[in-house]
Amino acid sequence: MAPKRRKGSGKGMTDEERIAYEEQKRLADEEMRKKKEDVLAQFLKDKLSKEEKATRYNLNKLNHQWRNIMREAKAKELKKDIEILSQTFERVIDRKDAVIKSLSKDIAEAEEQYAMALRSHLQNVDYLSDLQKSRLEALTREYSMELAIICEEFDLERAMLIDQHNLEMNDIADILFAMDQNFQERENEAKAEFQSMRDEIKNKNLEEKHALRVQLETKVDDLWQQFRQALQNYNDTNEERKTTFETLKVKDEKSAKEIELQMRKLQRISDQIAQLKSKMAANAKECEERNKALKEEREKMQRHFHELKAQMNQVRDSERDKLTKLTLESNSGIKELKRQKEKGELIMRLAEMCRKLETEEEKVLPFYASSLNKEEQEDVEAAVFEPPSQPLAEVMHEYGSLDNFWKRYNKVLLDKLALDKEKQTMAQENHQLRTLLKQYLDGISVNDEILSQVNPLFVVNNKTNVKLNVPVMDPRVQRPVPQTVVEAAHAIKHVML
Repeated sequence: MAPKRRKGSGKGMTDEERIAYEEQKRLADEEMRKKKEDVLAQFLKDKLSKEEKATRYNLNKLNHQWRNIMREAKAKELKKDIEILSQTFERVIDRKDAVIKSLSKDIAEAEEQYAMALRSHLQNVDYLSDLQKSRLEALTREYSMELAIICEEFDLERAMLIDQHNLEMNDIADILFAMDQNFQERENEAKAEFQSMRDEIKNKNLEEKHALRVQLETKVDDLWQQFRQALQNYNDTNEERKTTFETLKVKDEKSAKEIELQMRKLQRISDQIAQLKSKMAANAKECEERNKALKEEREKMQRHFHELKAQMNQVRDSERDKLTKLTLESNSGIKELKRQKEKGELIMRLAEMCRKLETEEEKVLPFYASSLNKEEQEDVEAAVFEPPSQPLAEVMHEYGSLDNFWKRYNKVLLDKLALDKEKQTMAQENHQLRTLLKQYLDGISVNDEILSQVNPLFVVNNKTNVKLNVPVMDPRVQRPVPQTVVEAAHAIKHVML
């Protein structure tokens, strides 16, 4: 028994124990290192979470302080803006009060006209709304009736086709069953006929065999007598070879009988085979013709069945296409009606918004008076009632009820163009005034830059080198510009002619 060694000491260990000891030590160090890493990672995570919390807290604190600073700055700006706006508002209020006082005299007369125009407008709107509702109800009823009729026709035609298909399938099944029965009966008859012919041939062969046997036996007896006589003579003459001859004779008789028996068997079998082959060929030919006829009839029935099925599928597809087309058209009609409804609602909203933006004069007199004289007005009416000769004129006649709308639109468009022109004129006048102001300021100031340029102070022979232009747009020297107004109907008349 080996002596015990102390654990934990490296001295006196074998190689295996030393390797195990080092492996255990390495594992312990690895485990200790992992624990230290885990503790360090946990410490870093806790520290990171604390830093994040402190960051969020400080960020919220900074945001709060910054919001307070911004609120104070914004409050100061808003106070200044409010003071400016209050002054502006007071000026606007004073101006509006003056306008209200000037317009209060016309309110009494305009109110009655406005009420009358509003009643007329509401009546027209109610009438149009009722008319549209009645048209929608009529179209909905018509669509429902047509849809019900089409669905009923489709169901009836589908039921009729299904019944016809079931009847034809039953007829085809009956025909196939009758053909199978007929083929089975013919096959049984052919088998019975073949068996009877086989029995007759067998009996006939047996009778012929018996007759030949009897005839051959008589011939053999005669020959046997002759042979015995010749044998007796031969034995008398040749006694020595008798024994050998007897043995050979017995063998010859046995061989002859066996050869004859085999030849008869072969002949009979060959005859039977030839007969059976001829009968089998005849039966095969007949069965092939019958099968061919049945096959042609079956193919004909299948073609007829496929044609009927194709016709039924074609009718089904056409009806499905009709139904799909009807559904799509109905959906498109509903969408178009919804679009027209939305468009009408949009027009009504825009009309209300425009009504709020109208001036008192436009509310009282929405349509400007015609500038045509009586003769020109009669010419325009005659041109309007004249039958159209071009597609464009026909389209214009369809939209004759929009004349008042186009009048108001043209009036607004002319006002816009006048305002644009006035804006352009004011911009030019402002530019000229700025130029004159600059020249004036240059004239009252003296420096090297001003003297090096064109200067109004430099006067020679009562003349200056500065071109002084009085703005033409100054209302003191401005001449009234004549305005030419052309009636839209008059212009359309000349365009059509």
